[in-house]
Amino acid sequence: MAAPQPAMVLPRELTHDSIALKHKPTAKIHYTFAAGNRPEEEPRRLVVFLNGLMTDKSTWLPVMAGIIRNHRDNGFPSLLAYDRYGQGLTEDRDPQDSGQEKGRGHNVADAVHDLHQLVTQMWTGEIKKCEAELWLILVANSIGCAIARLYAEFYPGRVEALLLLDPMIANSKFDWWPNPDSKDFDPEELPVDVTIDVLREQRTKFATFFAPDVINKEGLDRRDLAELLPYSDRPVLEAPQGLRPILTVVEHDPERFASESLQSMGTPISLSMKYTNPLWHRYNQGLLQITDPHLGFGPVVAKNCGHFVQRDDPNFVTDQLSSLLGRLDLQPPCVAI
Repeated sequence: MAAPQPAMVLPRELTHDSIALKHKPTAKIHYTFAAGNRPEEEPRRLVVFLNGLMTDKSTWLPVMAGIIRNHRDNGFPSLLAYDRYGQGLTEDRDPQDSGQEKGRGHNVADAVHDLHQLVTQMWTGEIKKCEAELWLILVANSIGCAIARLYAEFYPGRVEALLLLDPMIANSKFDWWPNPDSKDFDPEELPVDVTIDVLREQRTKFATFFAPDVINKEGLDRRDLAELLPYSDRPVLEAPQGLRPILTVVEHDPERFASESLQSMGTPISLSMKYTNPLWHRYNQGLLQITDPHLGFGPVVAKNCGHFVQRDDPNFVTDQLSSLLGRLDLQPPCVAI
């Protein structure tokens, strides 16, 4: 298990504030930002950290602090983390949800467009007041990885690199295990410690907590996510200058994940090890196909980390991001589309 992280003093470069997006002026989004200290480079780089559903931007602060401290002398890019509407320190709800059925207002595509508006406003007006071309590096966990992929798809030529930390299986209904009511079901294939009753219980429990139609705290509607991202291995993404992005895919430690699933959901370890972990690994392998082969790295196992990698081991994430930044500096994408 990853060691608990001690309380830390954040670097002076990190500032905290809120901003109203121009297309949703009645609500504010809370963010943490650090202006990069690299020489006046063209284009400029901005690293954006994207939350999952069950974490907020506070989990990224140790990573941001690590990047600043490790790269203060040789220069670090600008850094931005934020809480989506109804999440973390962003108390305002999404104005788009007004008058809608609870949890059925804004969807993941809307969150992508909100991200684009946030980046645009902060870069050209509110913070940097910079007209230079901006290239993005997206660091994401869980459903944040789906937002990152869709951003790169919806806004081609903007994302230079992605660091995806245990991406959620976006095309899944969390129906990961055999269906005992299927005509093809073979009880002999179940692990010896898993009965049909236990299997039914786990299928029901996961559907109750995680199925796409389950309403979450921030009100992000996930029902159409599988339609937005039906495949792990496509579409192939376009980076700036008609190139492909650099991509690192990180996955949870299978044993740590199985142990946490047993503790939190009562899931037998054998179920996680036989079905969930191999399925997730295949999905992560597919993600490497959304860029050119020589630009994809992983899946890298985050040892002793569960699903929330940045929470369990921020130093590991800092190292992975530093490595990615180094690849961008030393060997930028070189194969045109």
